[in-house]
Amino acid sequence: MWRASCVAIALVSVALPAQAAAEGGLEMFLKQTGNLILLLGVLFYVGRKPLRKFFAERRSQIRADLDEASGLLAEAERRYADWQRKLIQLEQEVETITREGRLRAEEEAEAILANAEAAAERIHRDAASSAAHELRRAQEQLRDEAAELATGLAAQILEEKLGNPDRERLMDEFIARIEPEGK
Repeated sequence: MWRASCVAIALVSVALPAQAAAEGGLEMFLKQTGNLILLLGVLFYVGRKPLRKFFAERRSQIRADLDEASGLLAEAERRYADWQRKLIQLEQEVETITREGRLRAEEEAEAILANAEAAAERIHRDAASSAAHELRRAQEQLRDEAAELATGLAAQILEEKLGNPDRERLMDEFIARIEPEGK
């Protein structure tokens, strides 16, 4: 502030003599210079404390704003670092989930394939067993039918070849064999 006052006085002291010489008097110059010095002195005396207070408050406000801004910047940088860390963790988690999903899909595919193979083998065994069972049943049925046919054919042949006297003799022999066992 002091420097500004000195600069103002120097400018006035250079400009006023030129004006005073033009208007005709040194006396006028000295009065104006005195008035200016008096005015500047009063302004300096009266304005010195409020200006100092204003500039001190302004300096402290600027310092407080800078401190607050640096605190906000530090907080923003911390949050940014946290978000970057979370983003990296999220990317790793996505990669892990993708990898596990692929492994599970492969395991599931292998399990499904193994189950399908086991089911196919079971169906094959069941079909073979069923076919063997049906074959045995058909063979037994054929044997039974063959035995019935053979018995029927033998009975028919016997009826044709045996006469009544042979039939009576066979009946008597049959009864004779059964009676001693029954007594």
